[in-house]
Amino acid sequence: MDKIDYIIVGLGIAGISICEQLRKNNKSFVVIDAKSSATSVAGGVVNPCVLKRFNPVWNSDSFFEYAFPFYKNLEAFISQEIVLETRVLKIFASNEDQNNWIVASDKKELEKYLSSTIVKNDNESIQAPFNFGELKSTFQLNTKLLIEKYTHHLRQSKSLLEEAFDYKKLRHNKKEVTYKSIIANKIVFAQGVSALQNPYFPKDILHSKKGEYITIKAIDLKCNSVLKGKYFIIPQGNDLYKVGATFDHKSNTHIISEKGKNELVGALKKMISVPFQMVDQEVGMRPTVLNKRPIVGNLSNFENIYFLNGLGTHGLLMAPLLSKNLYDFMENKVALPSEININRFFN
Repeated sequence: MDKIDYIIVGLGIAGISICEQLRKNNKSFVVIDAKSSATSVAGGVVNPCVLKRFNPVWNSDSFFEYAFPFYKNLEAFISQEIVLETRVLKIFASNEDQNNWIVASDKKELEKYLSSTIVKNDNESIQAPFNFGELKSTFQLNTKLLIEKYTHHLRQSKSLLEEAFDYKKLRHNKKEVTYKSIIANKIVFAQGVSALQNPYFPKDILHSKKGEYITIKAIDLKCNSVLKGKYFIIPQGNDLYKVGATFDHKSNTHIISEKGKNELVGALKKMISVPFQMVDQEVGMRPTVLNKRPIVGNLSNFENIYFLNGLGTHGLLMAPLLSKNLYDFMENKVALPSEININRFFN
């Protein structure tokens, strides 16, 4: 086949984001993916604030300002509504929790994310005696639909190879990379936790963290807002709600667990007072980094091999701008921010 510009490995949110940078800049590419992305399991809530500590996500302003129009443009490209401007409400656990929210909402770095107005609970199905705090600058992304529609587009354009990547078939030199019969200028690995099996990816800088969700049917809940207590309750339509996600530091298996289910069900019973039926349970493996900064760029000994990884729990927020950082680095020689450069681990 003719030589192309890029091979992209992985079709989660990192892979889709770099594909969009390439598409908008008229670069040719092929995607290789085996349908193992954590993105399809994600709850899809894009929130620039860490609610546990009332801190903004690192670089949150820049990430959010780029992400929202990025997803709206992507929505237009796939001709499918995937961005929902859903209300997000935090359930206050106590008067102290409510007071901490009010203090935080007055801080300059948080005033654009936290409303200072307390929202009264008028839904008897929700256990919120101390009422709610409302988040600003949030939205919900239908990640399953996004991946489904983007995958369809790649199939239609014959730009998708649906298989596990075989590292033994990759060849590279200073001018190009070759995978089986595909010849490209560069390759980008956007694999999430699958990078742990990648012989080109540095060891011990990425870790896999298991997260579990359950989906419930609660006919009497009648809630259109995303709720955040210990976990998120995320409306899915048709009286279905996604609840999660857990954060298991010890397990590396993709198997759903009774422990995860019980943890979510127990927390849910403290958040709502109506009966519900569990209809599904899912597992996603988050690619996390100890200092919670993404991993972007390439290593000097593999100059045509690039990485976009380590997006953790805020991947939907971060991926669009990080993909632009990577594209500008690869094509325009724009230096990567030192905080995200993969070489920070080796200097």
